[in-house]
Amino acid sequence: MAAIANLTIDQGASFSSDVTVKDANGNAFDLTGYTASAKMAKGYSSTRTRTSLTCTISTPATSGIVTLALTADQTGALDDGRYVYDLEILQTSSSTITRVIEGIITVRPQVTT
Repeated sequence: MAAIANLTIDQGASFSSDVTVKDANGNAFDLTGYTASAKMAKGYSSTRTRTSLTCTISTPATSGIVTLALTADQTGALDDGRYVYDLEILQTSSSTITRVIEGIITVRPQVTT
């Protein structure tokens, strides 16, 4: 079962958040041989508002850290409000996908001119 964490994004600002993937014993999960992907959307089945977050596995991969990021232009294109998101890791040798974290992202509006 995936962990749950809620995030906040400021519309029009660069966004970055580190997620530490842990094993069943609470230790950092070795992400060697894995890739990561994350999506956010206005609703679970929404395709119109789906946005992919940039995912980077930190070096060394044994740290278990995945950085989720969006540029200021990407966050500026988001509508303010509530989104759902999830982060999945793919073990490239076996094609096994595991959802490691999910939750709600709140996009706070920026002041417009």
